[in-house]
Amino acid sequence: MSRKKARGVTRNEILDRAWDLISEKGADISMSQIAAESRVSRQSVYLHFKTRGGLLLALVQRADERFEVKEGFFSALEIEDPAQRLDECLKVWFEFAVKIHPVATDLIRLRKTDDDANTAWTDRMADLRTWERQLVQSLADDGALSDDWQVDDAADFLWASTSIQIWDILYNDRSWNAAKISGILRRSVAKTLLH
Repeated sequence: MSRKKARGVTRNEILDRAWDLISEKGADISMSQIAAESRVSRQSVYLHFKTRGGLLLALVQRADERFEVKEGFFSALEIEDPAQRLDECLKVWFEFAVKIHPVATDLIRLRKTDDDANTAWTDRMADLRTWERQLVQSLADDGALSDDWQVDDAADFLWASTSIQIWDILYNDRSWNAAKISGILRRSVAKTLLH
């Protein structure tokens, strides 16, 4: 195995172990803790990520790759029927939300006091907003977006309605299961955005 390939595998292994550690203990863990959990030196972690912020950003980007959310979303975006397209894109997102929930809620908790957590969270939410705007634009292009909406406002509404924060409130505070959250939010969004 080449040195370059070994380095790539090690990097992903560190990220995957860091994900598991953060899911269990929270995102305010140290690089030393991540190194110990990954069974590598702290220097190795810094070699790959330079800073804790770099690691957190790589971690959330790796989650997109690891759980194939981007591929699923853009595959659903190709569906011809606008209502089905919206529903399938939201299914992809809510299935992803279940997987990222423990790490995402901790990044949200830390973002006001931890610049690294804020940068990682803001990066992922900017991408989500971009993807959801593309979805809303496709609905508008097909004449399926309700006349009550401008594309940017509808994208903001969709982004807020599908937020981890809302998902977390329904899951933890109201004890809804993931299937109920997904089903009700998908129906509500469709009734609000579509003709």
